Amino acid sequence: MKIKLKSMNLTAKQLSAIPEEIFAETDLEEIWFDDNQLDALPEDIVNCAQLKRISLYKNRLEILPVVLFSLKQLERLNLSANHLTVVENDIGNLSNLQVLDVQHNKLTHLPDSLAKLSNLSFLYLAGNCLTLLPAMLHLPQLRYLNISQNQFSIFPECITNFQHLIELRAYDNALSSVPPAIAQLKKLKECHLMNNQIAELPATIGHLRELRILRLMNNRLQLLPENMGLLHNLSELDLRANQLIALPETLGQLSSLRRLDLRDNQLTHLPTSLRRLNRLEKLDLRLNKNLLIPEWLTELEQSGCTVFS
Repeated sequence: MKIKLKSMNLTAKQLSAIPEEIFAETDLEEIWFDDNQLDALPEDIVNCAQLKRISLYKNRLEILPVVLFSLKQLERLNLSANHLTVVENDIGNLSNLQVLDVQHNKLTHLPDSLAKLSNLSFLYLAGNCLTLLPAMLHLPQLRYLNISQNQFSIFPECITNFQHLIELRAYDNALSSVPPAIAQLKKLKECHLMNNQIAELPATIGHLRELRILRLMNNRLQLLPENMGLLHNLSELDLRANQLIALPETLGQLSSLRRLDLRDNQLTHLPTSLRRLNRLEKLDLRLNKNLLIPEWLTELEQSGCTVFS
């Protein structure tokens, strides 16, 4: 009796083409073709109608056959580290897709049909040439979004529609601001915005009550909004390499804060309220050339906090 294969792993087999007999295994649910030299997918892939997971990481794909988007059972599609310049509009047919990874390609735009992927939970777009996201993009189940290492200069407003977003990565772009509507991301726990050109944060950032990690390293911030003191679940705040000249007293209300990085700014004083941060494990003050070091820092050190000044 013939054994029906459910899974096949052809990672790092130096394949330049996919053997035709593979797609005779019509019961396959997952295939890995990672780290090969594939420059095309045969249209016979349509025979594997039960496929739920396909990984084509690190190949040489430039275009995809339209039949790939007729695999209605597909839940995970990894196309990262290829040479794709376009994602076909037919991708909107993959109504069961939960994970889409097109990182490190050559994409300059995305199709409006992405909005049809109502079950998408993870979207990886880092390392492309994107400047915009589709304006009407609404992904009700999206939990993770990575648009890092692209060419965004304006924060895509559609992101604020992703009501279930837990983690946002948008570092290494040219973002100049964050919209007040970011307050709509009520479930956001991690926000990574380092290496941009952000000069100001909206006061509404204080409404992100679930936020645990906020990384803003290497931007152009001079001041912070008072409302940041409302981020009572924040455990890590990275503000190094900005242009901060002062900090709001309300930072002393960040009762869950464990790591605070203030390196390489233009601070001259610290708010006295910081002495109340009794959960603080590390405070980095280095490279603030004119900073007056307060005596109460010894209190933090005595409570177990490592202070670098």
